[in-house]
Amino acid sequence: MRRRDASDLDACVRALTEVHAGDGYPVDWPEHPGAWLNHPSQFAAWVAERDGVVVGHIALSRSGEGDAAPALWSRRTGAPTAGTAVIGRLFVAPGARGHRVGARLMEQAVRDARERALHPVLDVVTSDTAAVALYERLGWSLLGTVDQQWGPARTVTVHCYAAPARG
Repeated sequence: MRRRDASDLDACVRALTEVHAGDGYPVDWPEHPGAWLNHPSQFAAWVAERDGVVVGHIALSRSGEGDAAPALWSRRTGAPTAGTAVIGRLFVAPGARGHRVGARLMEQAVRDARERALHPVLDVVTSDTAAVALYERLGWSLLGTVDQQWGPARTVTVHCYAAPARG
């Protein structure tokens, strides 16, 4: 596992293509997947490699307008949403699953967020049961389930989670 750099984006897109074909993540395939992986609000990203091939990815971003998880966490704790780091763009190529790649990527992102004095949060579409199982296995707390507008005529239901308290 290491920090992602610009030279990794093509390999990340190849792995993401496999994930999308098998799992439907991301729900809406981006017109420019490399740009989608390198969102402007992002401040850190990592890749996981296996035998020199990128097999996983995760990123941390600042909270943006409409992000439900930071708002729910803020309401629950009384802390400002600026005190959160949003985990996203997490995926593991199908051939690399079952080796704790997703869990290790999550651990790295949580560690980095906490070093920045930020509390990690995320949201996930309710239909992504494998991701939900991972977050719950890692001890993340369900903050709530909300509907998000993903366009003028499209509503998607997501679960919002917060990382466990430091312990």
